[in-house]
Amino acid sequence: MKIVLDVKSILIGLLLASVAFLAMSNKSQQESKSGKFTTEIRDNMVIILNTENGDYIIGKSLNDIIRDRWIKGEFYQTFKTAKVSE
Repeated sequence: MKIVLDVKSILIGLLLASVAFLAMSNKSQQESKSGKFTTEIRDNMVIILNTENGDYIIGKSLNDIIRDRWIKGEFYQTFKTAKVSE
């Protein structure tokens, strides 16, 4: 059986393959829901924030994790703003 490929067939095949590839790799434009916890690591410090209720823990030193003191807190209590009376 002899297979003959012409330029038109190759172009159609490449076009269909690229459309299929783009269709499979296209992500939804909606922002995905982030997880319950957010972690930031900066300058030998770790901050873990619970995004649902605002609780956090801070590790002050990454050099000695065994002796590291973790500080617990609540974001909304730590960073209170004054209520404005109307």
